[in-house]
Amino acid sequence: MTIIGDWDVGIRTPIGSLQILYRFTERDGAVAGSAVGDAETVPLTDIDVDGPRVTWKQTVTRPMRLKLTFDVEVHGDALTGHSRAGRLPRSAVTGVRRVRHA
Repeated sequence: MTIIGDWDVGIRTPIGSLQILYRFTERDGAVAGSAVGDAETVPLTDIDVDGPRVTWKQTVTRPMRLKLTFDVEVHGDALTGHSRAGRLPRSAVTGVRRVRHA
């Protein structure tokens, strides 16, 4: 699956830019994930991979409690798309896969 791995992701929100580490793994054919930020680590839910398109949901509590939905496309070691928190405007999402060193 194209999303598996660690990703350095930038999210441009109306209140500023965030840098988050996203970690996607595969176990028994299912994708799991987590988001690691400065303030907290949260699990990803409802991860759906459809070719290059990947969607998921997550809840954050800092700096405020929000339920986020993500919709991105993966092309090689890059991803682009957007996230949305309820009725707030969409936030641009870009990321690059971390290279694993042997």
